[in-house]
This record gives sequence, C-alpha cells and structure tokens, in this order.
Amino acid sequence: MEQPIGQSSETLLVVPCYNEATRLDLAKFQAFAAENSGVRFLFVNDGSTDDTAAVLRKLSESRPETFLVHELPHNCGKAEAVRVGILRAIDLHGDYVGFWDADLSTPLGEIEGMLTVFQSRPQIEMVFGSRVNLLGRQVRRKLYRHYIGRVFASVVARVLGLAIYDTQCGAKLFRANDRLAELFREPFLSKWIFDIEIIARAIQARRDANLPSVAEIIYEQPLMSWQDVEGSKISVRDFFVVSSDFLRIYFRYMWRGR
Repeated sequence: MEQPIGQSSETLLVVPCYNEATRLDLAKFQAFAAENSGVRFLFVNDGSTDDTAAVLRKLSESRPETFLVHELPHNCGKAEAVRVGILRAIDLHGDYVGFWDADLSTPLGEIEGMLTVFQSRPQIEMVFGSRVNLLGRQVRRKLYRHYIGRVFASVVARVLGLAIYDTQCGAKLFRANDRLAELFREPFLSKWIFDIEIIARAIQARRDANLPSVAEIIYEQPLMSWQDVEGSKISVRDFFVVSSDFLRIYFRYMWRGR
C-alpha cells in the first residue's frame, strides 16, 4: 500500500471560492482527505452571493480539523482571497502552503508530485503546476485560451527574464517561511495575474540580497492531467484587460529606472 502523501509533513492548501456552490465537488475533497492526513484545506469564501457558505459549512462539519473555512465580509477578488488565505495558512504553521482552484481543473492527485519536488530538492521554494500537453498526459484546454495564453506567457517570460512556461495555472505550492510571508504581506495590484506579481515581488526582494536567484528556487511541474471546467469566471476579454495590470506590475517591481 502506498504511503499517503504529506504524512511526515503538513500541507495547507488555500481554495478561494466565489459562488462555487454548484461546482464544488465535495466527494472528491472528502475522498482525498480520507487518504491523505497530511494535507488540510482552507476554503476562503470570497463574499459569495449563492449557497457557497452553506456548502462549505457542510464540508467543514464533516471533518473540522481538515476542512477549515475563512469568510471574507464581501467580494474582494481571487487575488485578495488567496493572499489572506496564504497568510492564515502560514500562521497555522504548515510546512508547505499553496492555493488550488476550487473547480479542481487540476486534480488533487497532482499534489503528490509537487510535494515530492520539495522533498527531493531542498533549494526549491516554489512549485508551480504547468499545463504542458506532452504525450502520456491529459491536458485539455480550449484552443483560443491556449494560443492567447502562449502569447501572453511568452511576453511575461521575456519581461521577467525567466524561462517560465505557465504562470497562470491555479495550482501552486510554496515552502512556508518568513520570506514567503513577506511576498504576501501587501495587497496585490492585480485581480487576475497576481501569480506574476508574486514572482515579480520575489525578484525585487532578492535583487540586492545574498540569496539564490528566483530562477533557482522555482520549479515548474508538468501536470499529468488538467481540464477546462465549465463556468470559469475569466473571459476572453479579460486576457486583454490584464495587459494594463501587467504594465503596472512591470513599473512597480521590474523597472529599475523608477
């Protein structure tokens, strides 16, 4: 019998939720938790106007020590929900913290491979899921999203100076420490591309510090499975809207001449 993942360490995953009552698959979360005692979940209800609060309450009552719920007083956006959740997770003293999309477009089974990276590579501080449709993998993205995403990712990689393939996958884990807490201390500039802002903040924080470069502490883990889930709240228009956010991030963190 395989050893449950995370058994010798504790992982706290933040799951931001906004009007997810009909999309939350409670059975999958419960089944995963039953076999992996080292992983706990912190659901952040981002001011939902549907029955999300009731659904999360039901889930938490089934295993209060495993399924934690944090209520935001009003809708603040995914970036703020994740930020507040990560800081709370760090306060709860998890060895690893991270965030995961509520729709489980990335299956929970991918957590195992990401944790293995931390355990085998002590220098790694961040593991990002990466949606690369290699042979033997089941990565299913809508074609228009794939191509728009590739153009955007190429621009981001060039500006950041990192050979990063996928900044926007909603499955990310971090080694919990004080440096990570500092990256999440202040509210993000962007509602949608805060993932890029995390990287930009890390680059800025390490620019004059005697620390390994960001390229040495991030590991991209190709996912075995990923699938677009109906009901996603981001639209084609948003890919153009976020360009202004990207400029703000660039001038705030990356432009040395400011």
